[in-house]
Amino acid sequence: MEEKIGMTKLWALFLVVFVLLRNAQAAADGNKSRGGMRRLAGAPGVPVPMTLLTSAVAMGAVCLDGTPPAYHMDPGSGAGKNRWIIHLQGGSWCESVGSCLYRKASSLGSSNLMNKQIYFGGILSSSPLDNPDFYSWNQVVIRYCDGASFAGEGYDAGSGLFFRGQRIWNAAIQHLLAMGMSSADQVLLTGSSAGALAVVLHCDQFGAVFAGRGTTVKCLADAGFFLDAVNVAGWHTLRYYFGGVVATHGVAQNLPRSCTSHLDATSCFFPQNVIGGINTPIFVLNAAYDTWQIRESLAPDGADPGRAWRACKSSRLACNAFQMNFLQAFRDQMVGTVLGVSRSRRNGFFINSCFTHDQSEYLATWNAYGSPSIQNKAIWKSVGDW
Repeated sequence: MEEKIGMTKLWALFLVVFVLLRNAQAAADGNKSRGGMRRLAGAPGVPVPMTLLTSAVAMGAVCLDGTPPAYHMDPGSGAGKNRWIIHLQGGSWCESVGSCLYRKASSLGSSNLMNKQIYFGGILSSSPLDNPDFYSWNQVVIRYCDGASFAGEGYDAGSGLFFRGQRIWNAAIQHLLAMGMSSADQVLLTGSSAGALAVVLHCDQFGAVFAGRGTTVKCLADAGFFLDAVNVAGWHTLRYYFGGVVATHGVAQNLPRSCTSHLDATSCFFPQNVIGGINTPIFVLNAAYDTWQIRESLAPDGADPGRAWRACKSSRLACNAFQMNFLQAFRDQMVGTVLGVSRSRRNGFFINSCFTHDQSEYLATWNAYGSPSIQNKAIWKSVGDW
């Protein structure tokens, strides 16, 4: 009898563990969307449906494959009804016709392949506990499907690819203005990764839209401070890559004139050369040990044929002394460059020494127990107080 009871307890324990593991895996899978992109996870509410901006097609504002651009909106309430957050989705770039053809067969190149609903989290959460400053605002996510940080202008007849990022930006902002954003008393343009680079490139354009309206306009760039850094082989990975993006998409004509007046177009795709000329207040949020830049810029496979950096890229605990010194030098370059271009009192910055990438979209880094803080001030509090 005791043996049967013991076996029953053992099986019960097994089932509990099994269910927990299955739920954990389901949660992990739920935080991924088609094309390998993570959802804006961590929100307690319901998923936010997608709206196709079909009217934009007549303006030539289309994704890489010619489908309409799209956005998700969670309307504001109470004190936040007249305040707006516009978030530009990230997801790298495509730097050639070949890579853009590959990209158009994903949610990052076609609205036909996008998840029709996504969860909002972090700075877009509707929970007052998780997101005290912005939970009641009108919250909009503009989907990323052009491959050049909403800045391209062109068409490739041979491949049938549309490079219309700037038109998507223009059409989306005009649509939101007509929906009520034109009477907003506060607006915040945010973005992560490639979306954060788009924030840097469009921040003053966004500010100009509200000129004379009495609206407080600010920008937040999360994980978008991509440095023109030297990789482990001694060359500039991102300069070559960004050069391809700028040339393929016809980006040069849409870059800030404050930069292109004295630098080449590729240099003006790097935030370090643009932010100093931005007049609209901007907040830079970045990890000094940006994991995307470590993997793709500092130690990409092409610069590391012997795979000496393979383990280090996966875990900092696997880095040897030389590798840690190399990463420390990158960290110092990141901090020094941000300080150098963000000295205006109107601007803000939060540069922590975490090994991560975007931080504003996820509760774990935005506002949770143990989330990153500087001088006992978490990210959400730093941005809110700014």
